[in-house]
Amino acid sequence: MGVTASWPVWGLEASIAVEDPGVASDAERLVRGVVAQIDDACSRFRPDSELMRLQPELDSGAEASPLLAALVRSALDAARWTDGDVDPTLGKDMESLGYDRDIARVRLGSSGAVATLSLPQRRTPGWQQVDLEGRKLTVPRNLRLDLGATAKAVAADRAASLVFDEMGCGILVSLGGDIATAGPEPEGRWQVLVQDLPTDPCQQVTLGAGRAMATSSTQKRRWKHDGHDMHHILDPRFGLPAEPVWRSVTVAASTCLLANAYSTAGIVRGFGAVAWFEREGIAGRLVDRQGRIVATGGWPGDEDMLTGVDSRG
Repeated sequence: MGVTASWPVWGLEASIAVEDPGVASDAERLVRGVVAQIDDACSRFRPDSELMRLQPELDSGAEASPLLAALVRSALDAARWTDGDVDPTLGKDMESLGYDRDIARVRLGSSGAVATLSLPQRRTPGWQQVDLEGRKLTVPRNLRLDLGATAKAVAADRAASLVFDEMGCGILVSLGGDIATAGPEPEGRWQVLVQDLPTDPCQQVTLGAGRAMATSSTQKRRWKHDGHDMHHILDPRFGLPAEPVWRSVTVAASTCLLANAYSTAGIVRGFGAVAWFEREGIAGRLVDRQGRIVATGGWPGDEDMLTGVDSRG
């Protein structure tokens, strides 16, 4: 199914494909609305977002909106599923490395290897210090939330579900590589081209109805900081870019949130990701620095339908 609408969002590309192209404009309106609501709730680049307005109060506890509380809860779920490889408390680390505004405005660096920096001592996992009781959110003063990755995945999940619920049509939503589907699939099913950069190996896969996929990359969202090449996926142990063992990691799952959590964690975990994915039954496609592909958890051949891991409790 081809793209029926696309537009820029968060310095990336958003696109949708719908089972009935005649409803594409209405579907796009609904998806844009979900994205706008989530941006209003948790953008760290907007001083008027709810998260930034609450920031001065979070160390003593502040009442979050239902949406912001749900986004924080999703981020903490991702941290729990990945044993902290995905940590939503790295906002200050991102800022200290120069990623302090939308990626479209950050000076992009070369595509060479990320320089090895001196590593500080390991730190206490930040996500374990976040407390969310109902809607009361408490974050220690020394930490700052960055919900960007998981919030984008939640946006894809919510947008796809909303379009199906409101319009009854099948839809695929892609937000910068985070893909969610809902409703009936089109004739020929959802066909997805898995490829990070144009020079990377590509594969077309069939995504099952109601399934999701996410790709995390060390090649995109790159910039220069103090003469070093940076990428946006940090190792929470040190607050620095993860070693780029993998050019990209793609995961299929029952929700985009779950797929995003594992694809991000796959980058962070490096060489250890392969055995971990196999133990967890994660359908993954990992591309190393030389462009070689490692598939795990029943990642399909070209003719197989992709389903992926089911929801985690």
